Amino acid sequence: MNKIKIITEYTADLLPEIYEQLDIDPIPLYLTIAGKTYKDHIDITSRELYHLVDEYKELPRTSAANPNVFYTRFNKWLELGYQVLYLGIGSGFSATYQTARLVASEYAPDQVRVIDSKNLSSGIGLLVLKAARYRDQGDDLETIARKVERLVPLVRTQFAVNTLNYLHKGGRCSGTARIIGTLLKIKPIIRVVDGQMMVAKKPRGKFQAALQVLLNYLENDKDNLDPEFIMITHSEADEDAVYLREKIAEMVQVENILETKASAVISAHCGPRTIGILYILKEDEEKPASE
Repeated sequence: MNKIKIITEYTADLLPEIYEQLDIDPIPLYLTIAGKTYKDHIDITSRELYHLVDEYKELPRTSAANPNVFYTRFNKWLELGYQVLYLGIGSGFSATYQTARLVASEYAPDQVRVIDSKNLSSGIGLLVLKAARYRDQGDDLETIARKVERLVPLVRTQFAVNTLNYLHKGGRCSGTARIIGTLLKIKPIIRVVDGQMMVAKKPRGKFQAALQVLLNYLENDKDNLDPEFIMITHSEADEDAVYLREKIAEMVQVENILETKASAVISAHCGPRTIGILYILKEDEEKPASE
């Protein structure tokens, strides 16, 4: 059986122990604030990032991994006798995917495979967990890639956002300009649809109303859930995570409800107190994202 190394990014927002336990190799993307550049997860956390934003009164810029990062990682594992599967942040959110694909084109297809997750945060993480499951059950590289690609459109990613400042200035979410003038009243729901972020709903009032919208999405999909994982991923929203976890446990039966923290790069685009519920739909019952 061939050895397969799964490479992702810290933007997959999995727990550190999961990367280690499942033999997954994450790489950092980069943030720059006040003229200094940091490696995500390695040099900076979300909490530290927000302190810097408060201190310097500016929002960070994020940047993709450069080609040398991929050459180095791919060669490291290939020289150790592995095949490589790379699965990171979606092509609609970062140039990282295109960079990885360009580098991978210099290797044979049975050496390096690159998959477009068309997602972010633990929407990537869910696919990585599936890829690790397929690898560990003995699937070959091509089979793993094919199975994961089938799951990409079945991932459901939705976040409640407490402030639109980060998303609006980052320019990666359509629809923010239309509601930027009512920031104090609206706590928008951001969904990933066709590999892009969009404002899906605009609940008004307290943040609790936005959390209920997230639960409503799950309620709508609960009979069609892949039973393995539901992710609760957040950026400095610990109390909200406890609340959602309790509500989800009452609503659905799944094998694992995992709470994870958003990486600094993800937090740089969503802001503090952002929280999401993410899951995969059953493969044989695909249906369009609920409105």
